[in-house]
Amino acid sequence: MTEMSTAQAIITSLENKGVDTLFGVPGAQTYDLFDALGKSDIKLIGARHEQATAYMAFGYAKSTGKVGVFSVVPGPGVLNTSTAICSAYAASSPILCVTGQVPSEFIGSGKGALHELPDQLATLRSITKWAQRIVQPEQAPILVNEAFAQMQTGRPRPVALEVPWEVFGQRAEIELTTVTPAPRETVLSPEIKELDSALALIKNSSKPMLMVGGGALDAASDIVQLAEWLQAPVVSFRSGRGIVSDENPLGFNCAQGSRVWPQTDLLIAIGTRMELTWARWLGPDQPKNLKVIRLEIDQDEMDRHPVDVAIKADAKRSVSALLAAVKTEIKPQPSREQEFTSIKNELISEVNAKVQPQLSYLQVIRELLPRDGFLVEEISQMGFASQFGFPIYQPRTFVTCGYQGTLGFGFPTALGVKVANPDKAVISICGDGGFMFGVQELATAVQYGINLVTLVFNNSAFENVRRDQQRFYAGQLQGSLLHNPDFVRLAESFGVRGYRADSPASLRKTLDQALQLDAPALIEVMVEPGSEGSPWPYLMPGTVYGS
Repeated sequence: MTEMSTAQAIITSLENKGVDTLFGVPGAQTYDLFDALGKSDIKLIGARHEQATAYMAFGYAKSTGKVGVFSVVPGPGVLNTSTAICSAYAASSPILCVTGQVPSEFIGSGKGALHELPDQLATLRSITKWAQRIVQPEQAPILVNEAFAQMQTGRPRPVALEVPWEVFGQRAEIELTTVTPAPRETVLSPEIKELDSALALIKNSSKPMLMVGGGALDAASDIVQLAEWLQAPVVSFRSGRGIVSDENPLGFNCAQGSRVWPQTDLLIAIGTRMELTWARWLGPDQPKNLKVIRLEIDQDEMDRHPVDVAIKADAKRSVSALLAAVKTEIKPQPSREQEFTSIKNELISEVNAKVQPQLSYLQVIRELLPRDGFLVEEISQMGFASQFGFPIYQPRTFVTCGYQGTLGFGFPTALGVKVANPDKAVISICGDGGFMFGVQELATAVQYGINLVTLVFNNSAFENVRRDQQRFYAGQLQGSLLHNPDFVRLAESFGVRGYRADSPASLRKTLDQALQLDAPALIEVMVEPGSEGSPWPYLMPGTVYGS
């Protein structure tokens, strides 16, 4: 037993969980927490906007699989982080929000205490997997442990802890070493009957497809072996990219996968929402008599789409068990490498011809970014094109916000990726519109020596909005055209090295220089307004957007 404050118990518990970095903006209700933080070995990365603290925690978690932690004041501080929390929720990433609360006597009173929300805990619970309030010091280590258990059990998602203003500073005798979360099943194993049913479908299949998402990251090795044994393409979208390298003939991105989808007779979906099948590949040429095997740990997700065989289990265990069964009962299938290579190369040639200049710029970035480097996309023409036009070789190295499609997430998220991976190259690709959502964090990059390379593609528009207004609203442009600053001079005013490029060749020169700097850098890439080829025929074929 050790006498300490609630704040000290929280920070010590975080240290015991292996947390090495906290992203935060302090304020009145959290002074005691930040004071305890300053006496610990956890590094603080501040920010110029609360939203960025949660995005940086998201980038930290997304690129490592470890928990990202951030702290802000209650009320407006928490609400400012809500977009990033929603992004982490969509992308199944474990981030922990530690926030304050008004004094206990004012909670729910409606008297207008500083930063009061009508029901902050309910607000947090609506956008997280789990949220709880610490009301006395002895609860701190228990609830911190429970927060980590929630994030590391089943589907990882954001969680939150709130602490009333005065409770942070309250002291008590606290036991830190013997506190454990309530027992629960941490991983699920597949049932024999489910595996037998899946095996029967696989035996009757001639054109199987594997589809993988972020829930399959820890099963990458077995997924590759299963795909090789069955000679099945492995299609990934967003978070699943890199599970099978794009260099592998079996590794298909979403655009390439759409070309083999009509002939598919069995879909084996692993840790994925299957968004491609119900929201994007919607053309008339659909698979006939398709059977579906789904490997998924989240029962809520499993219930959303009817399947033929549902294996509710941890992906690593379920894929391993399925692989063992397949190897026992099914002979290795003849190689389809030549067939798959031809399909992929044909698609690559097509997008290189039609999605320009994005693909030429992406090719330059791919050639200069080390194989283990990270690309953080953004809701922009370059970001959309990167989802099918940028080869990925390793899991987690393509960082995306998932289905939230959060404009402005890219730059601050990339800062968190770089903090988590200081010895790896990290490139953020932004549009001019999205970048301005977090431009003030250039100061954060300089202050904390976060040596990120940021590319701002300047087409003077929210280009997707402009294109839609042009196509569907008779060219009535409302709010889609932008007046921009000189991004190079703006970067330099923050102390960031600025460059400008206007072609793939000039980007090659400036990006090579920027990657060799031991400092933050920004490259403004000038793009002729309206010149970019639409990515939507390859992201949403068969829909009105892809037509």
